[in-house]
Amino acid sequence: MLEITLDLDHGSGEPLYIQLYNFFKKEIQTGKIEPGEKLPSKRKLSHHLRISQNTVETAYEQLLAEGYVESVERKGIYVKELNRDLFHHVDDVPKTIKEMKDEGVEYEVDFSHGTVALEHFPFPIWRKLTIQSLYEEESSYFLNGEPQGELPLREAISKYIYQSRGVRCSADQIIIGAGTQYLISLLTMIIGKDAVYSMEDPGFHRIREAFKDQGVILKPIPLDQDGIDLNHLVESKAKVTYVTPSHQFPKGMVMPITKRMELLKWAEKQGRYIIEDDYDGEFRYKGKPIPSLQGLDINSKVIYLGTFSKSLIPSIRISYMVLPDRLLEKYNQDFTIYKQTVSRLHQHTLWQFMINGHWERHLNKMRTVYRKKQATLIRSIEKYFGQQARIIGDDTGLHILLNVRNQLSEKELIERAKAYKVKVYPTSVYYENNLPEQEPMILLGFGGLTEEQIEQGIQLLKEAWRI
Repeated sequence: MLEITLDLDHGSGEPLYIQLYNFFKKEIQTGKIEPGEKLPSKRKLSHHLRISQNTVETAYEQLLAEGYVESVERKGIYVKELNRDLFHHVDDVPKTIKEMKDEGVEYEVDFSHGTVALEHFPFPIWRKLTIQSLYEEESSYFLNGEPQGELPLREAISKYIYQSRGVRCSADQIIIGAGTQYLISLLTMIIGKDAVYSMEDPGFHRIREAFKDQGVILKPIPLDQDGIDLNHLVESKAKVTYVTPSHQFPKGMVMPITKRMELLKWAEKQGRYIIEDDYDGEFRYKGKPIPSLQGLDINSKVIYLGTFSKSLIPSIRISYMVLPDRLLEKYNQDFTIYKQTVSRLHQHTLWQFMINGHWERHLNKMRTVYRKKQATLIRSIEKYFGQQARIIGDDTGLHILLNVRNQLSEKELIERAKAYKVKVYPTSVYYENNLPEQEPMILLGFGGLTEEQIEQGIQLLKEAWRI
């Protein structure tokens, strides 16, 4: 059966058949349900959605009447071929930035924030350690390991994050997982889905969707010049808040120590927690590193999240979280039934990489590499754009925001860059509520580009945007 994900609102006052009809109409108009696709039978859909067959039949009849579908005798109801150009004006089905496709486009420069400088990754060392891991104790790494992850790796992580970020924890508090989204899902189960959650707005959209997929109430909290707005946080009545204090995503501000202490004060009340995502805290270019929230926390209210995706390689899929004692007790009581999601082989290889000094050397090298790349990006923007663009969030991390002042919309900026085979990224996807009334901001990542590609890309953007 066609996969239907629809949450009917029985208390809205709008008839269920209208809600069902509007759902199918939007899916057909946007192409999410393609021409020739067979709709579920009335019996199966009514059972799937737990509504009456009459409700489904009435919705289908309206779709038939308006020509969205056709009934084929003894076969079922199928979506008709439509000219979607006719629907561009329909208010409830706009073509959003995240729906824009890149079929057939071979980009010369891609300013992705999700790539890293693979040319500097120590492949020979990693390969040697991987082979060594295979031979050590031979078959033991082909069996299931500890639910929290391999103890030696957790001990190495505990030592590293204390030395580098001031995070105070034992290896027993660390849980390793395949990516931050997985850990967020596990965390919502540990804390409880009845709690009211909140996160920065704008904020990382993949984390937002991970929260929503868990079915929790999620409140978007706007930012002020220093990060999450504490007045709005208090008004939200949230018990849990997700923040990126060391490099706010996507706007890039670093939360100052005074705001950090105020946020910790908010968390002192019973049942409140802060989720601190330190996704690229290793890379800071201006000023001294600011201690992590977790390192400043004396009340065990901060859950610290870290990852090796930015600092090592994205595909390794090794992230980790540090649980406060209360949540660790709940995890040990109810959630050790969930098996570890990261390969034991990769965990053992990473452990060897860390204890043999390769990790520290690699990190120091990458800080220099990324500092040079960021300097090239900023210098190129200043050279080619002058006063017609403003750089935002250049203190740390592997991306910046570019506020472009040429009267073009975000969509127009992206499309014109695409015509010159340069890929840039929107910021609108990171907002839950309406975008602020301001000139558009474009996200430019630089980790995976050479310095030559960075300057070439900015030159092409100058031509594309007619600056």
